[in-house]
Amino acid sequence: MTAKLFLQAIIKFLAGVILVGALLFIPAGTLGYWNGWLFMGILFVPMFVAGIIMMIKNPELLKKRLNAKEEESEQKMVLALSGIMFICAFVVAGLNYNYKWLILPKWTAIVAAVVFLLAYALYAEVMRENTYLSRTVEVQEHQKVIDTGLYGVVRHPMYMATVILFLSMAFVLGSVFSFAILLCYIFIIAKRINNEEQVLGQGLEGYREYMQKVKYRLIPFVW
Repeated sequence: MTAKLFLQAIIKFLAGVILVGALLFIPAGTLGYWNGWLFMGILFVPMFVAGIIMMIKNPELLKKRLNAKEEESEQKMVLALSGIMFICAFVVAGLNYNYKWLILPKWTAIVAAVVFLLAYALYAEVMRENTYLSRTVEVQEHQKVIDTGLYGVVRHPMYMATVILFLSMAFVLGSVFSFAILLCYIFIIAKRINNEEQVLGQGLEGYREYMQKVKYRLIPFVW
């Protein structure tokens, strides 16, 4: 563990808290937007705990997760589209609360929060299984194909977890309109997966054979 890595992690964490909070509560016009606080809690508390665990047990993985600089041009576009999608979804959720466009019952937010946390646990399990995970599409030095656990079910279990996370997020925020926006993530992640598999197929030994062994990319028996 280094002071530089710790400082980088804390700065990015606090920046994320401030940014998401601003995107939610400013459009909501109030700090009384309880869905926003619920979402902030289930997003950032587990994120903080996971960051501490990685800092202690696997700082190299934390370093990879903090690196978001893509080299692939297609992936740069994917990141840009994802950023626009999230900004729109958060702002619309806040506006929905502010102007009472379509208010969902509180129990939907509670159920969605449980689903969100289960997806978070799934995401954590994927990170435990695959220490080569980074936020950029690349082939790392000494990287090996992981084909056990969830990787024996679908080729991209991390993305499967994020789909569940992001779609449930809209209901935590109490906004059907945000859900409609976040559905775009399915098409965005499909583009990312196609490009990622081209990169891994060309540069990672054994990945083409793995693709033949595990047929489904994201959803078992579907795609």
